[in-house]
Amino acid sequence: MASKNHDSAGAPTTGAPARPPLPGGRFAGGGSLGGQILKIALLSLFTAVGVYAALPLYVAGNWLGIAVVAAVVALVYWIYLSKRTVPAKYLLPGVLFLIAFQILPVLYTMSTSVTNLSDGHRGGKEQAIAAIEAYSVSRPEGGAEYTLTVATTGSPETGDLVFLLTDGEGNTYAGDSEGMTELSGATVDPGSGKVTEAFGYTLLTPAEVNARSGDLEDFAVPTGDGTGIRASGLSAAFEGTATRVYDEECDCITDSATGEVYHADEERGAFYNDEGQRLAQGWQVGVGFDNFARFLFNPTFAGSFFSILVWNVVFATAVTFLVFAVGLAVALTLHVPKLRGKTAYRLLVVLPYAMSSLAMYLLWRDMFNTDFGLFNQLLGTEVDWLGDPWTARAAVILANVWLGYPYMFLVATGALQAIPRELGQAAQLDGAGPWQAFRHVTLPMLMVAMTPILISTFAFNFNNFNAVWLITKGGPFSPDDPTAGATDLLITYTYRMAFSEATAQYGYAAALSVMIFLVVSVMSVVSLWRSKTLKEVD
Repeated sequence: MASKNHDSAGAPTTGAPARPPLPGGRFAGGGSLGGQILKIALLSLFTAVGVYAALPLYVAGNWLGIAVVAAVVALVYWIYLSKRTVPAKYLLPGVLFLIAFQILPVLYTMSTSVTNLSDGHRGGKEQAIAAIEAYSVSRPEGGAEYTLTVATTGSPETGDLVFLLTDGEGNTYAGDSEGMTELSGATVDPGSGKVTEAFGYTLLTPAEVNARSGDLEDFAVPTGDGTGIRASGLSAAFEGTATRVYDEECDCITDSATGEVYHADEERGAFYNDEGQRLAQGWQVGVGFDNFARFLFNPTFAGSFFSILVWNVVFATAVTFLVFAVGLAVALTLHVPKLRGKTAYRLLVVLPYAMSSLAMYLLWRDMFNTDFGLFNQLLGTEVDWLGDPWTARAAVILANVWLGYPYMFLVATGALQAIPRELGQAAQLDGAGPWQAFRHVTLPMLMVAMTPILISTFAFNFNNFNAVWLITKGGPFSPDDPTAGATDLLITYTYRMAFSEATAQYGYAAALSVMIFLVVSVMSVVSLWRSKTLKEVD
């Protein structure tokens, strides 16, 4: 019979007694003390990461981004502090990483592919007008002068430039491509007047400023009414008057020095005069499927695209087949039961796989060098291996086979060990020769395990950027088309279109990236669908 709890006076109590810790430091209904401490530490760390991510968004005034960060942090707290969301505790990390590193980049790339984003078409129309007016600023006599500190809102190499300015009265300002605002809380050197520390900004050293001298020459801070602030050296800036001024009534820009009038073209995102000449600064607009039509139907770009696509498929197929054939052949050779030194042989075979692929690509590039390369030294020839399209393609394939077959050897070795030897022996007792036993018994069972590996190997080599870029950089190039090389894959061609100093066509490169995604997805889905027939073997 159950007994009741009583207080010190002997009366029965109505509340439940306090539950003491269980053996091992565990609390009833709560888990171990160490687990609770670990949970608090991880949630604190995640909160710190959220604050770190929100700071640059706050500086940039991106309130939507701050709201998303706050929502994610709140969701994590709700899931990991609630007792009713146990499955979500295991699913949430994977879902967040999937969204952050897979879904969002794909969606951003797709949205970029239907725009004219490129050099000269990065921001909005207002930013383009401000840049045009600010860039045309000339220094007048008696204009305002400032002490200048060059900074960025991101990394020193790629962040947006910002002028940290100090006037004659010691007031500090921050000027970017959108205008100038007061800068509070900055630390100023009393001797030089330069800003030495400012929250949210990365101050550039003289060497870093010189590295971005081209960007500095094109940068100015608009101050309104046709005036702007430009740099004069590394430590001074001046405010001047713009010679190109925007008129909202005609939606045009007038150059007071030449009298030219440039009208806005909303479809192309730039200002053009009557002769069709445009100003360098434009703005981002939607172009629909023009970027896709460009490499699918434009004769100039379509020829390069389809020739690269054909070579891309040949390269990925050849490398996948050869690494499979070589890896399987070596695995079968070392699968002999009574072979001596089998472990040592296997260690030597997997040695290329244990080395840095980046270093090995550079080593292969040097071995194909015309003057001092290993191949010409051994053969006594002077062949320009990387200068001829066909030998360059063979060189790239050979280097990738050498680096890739050890992985396939490991997979094939594991698959062979899982196949009972009695099956092959039974086939031979039934009259089958060694090749027939391998062809009709061993190989079908191998393919059950290796088909997914082969599909992933094909997808990897289809986008194997390092293999081509480190050996040939896509070359050799034809004099008629310096943008598409004989060994270019679609990924290296896209990189050249996106980040070449001469072009920087981000929208076009994004359209190419979407096409690569579609091609690889279709090929992978078809391959997986055809591999369903192997289920009968399994």
